[in-house]
Amino acid sequence: MLTIANRLQHARDTISSTARNAGRDPNHITLLAVSKTKPISDVKEAFQAGQRCFGENYVQEGVEKIQALSDLSSIQWHFIGPLQSNKTRVVAEHFAWVQSLDRLKIAQRLSEQRPHNLPALQVCIQVNISEEESKAGIVSDQVSAFAAQIAALPRLCLRGLMAIPAATQDEQAQANALAKMSALFHQLQQRYSSVDTLSMGMSGDLQLAIHAGSTMVRIGTAIFGEREKKAQP
Repeated sequence: MLTIANRLQHARDTISSTARNAGRDPNHITLLAVSKTKPISDVKEAFQAGQRCFGENYVQEGVEKIQALSDLSSIQWHFIGPLQSNKTRVVAEHFAWVQSLDRLKIAQRLSEQRPHNLPALQVCIQVNISEEESKAGIVSDQVSAFAAQIAALPRLCLRGLMAIPAATQDEQAQANALAKMSALFHQLQQRYSSVDTLSMGMSGDLQLAIHAGSTMVRIGTAIFGEREKKAQP
């Protein structure tokens, strides 16, 4: 049976080989291990195998893991799920990153509630690049204005963009959506020196995303195995 360490190494090998095929430096692509619904013991096992960046979708579950693993000083926690206004304080107090910003009200609350003894909260704008009604994120023509609003907030640091393109078997449609994200990212980079993160690509579109310029890929099941279905606020 494959261990988490085995699966992590396979994911890293896939990222490295794909990056090289795309003419890119594998070291410029960060692997975010999505640990939602998985036990603390799995996160520990991944950490022991060298993984440092972890993504959580649910506030309460994520905070419990952060507190339980607070002795692991080099671990980095990313909140990647939808965020309600009544949950912003606990996210601002515990996470290092929020990748799912899509409303000014949430951004303002995170800025106001980020403790001053912590570094600025690193944030990405979530873009609904496929304009799916059921998906969070802003549409592409709102990115510029929203970025300017975030950049003006004192306790946030704008790092880039995140997207989850529509799942499809049409590889060209996938590639087109990823290319649009890449173009938006490069436009943002020209305006803000802090922007260095294009978070896109999961198991199904990992290779296409890397070829399109992704700097961070989010992988869960391929590392931790199938998830239990879990409803959380």
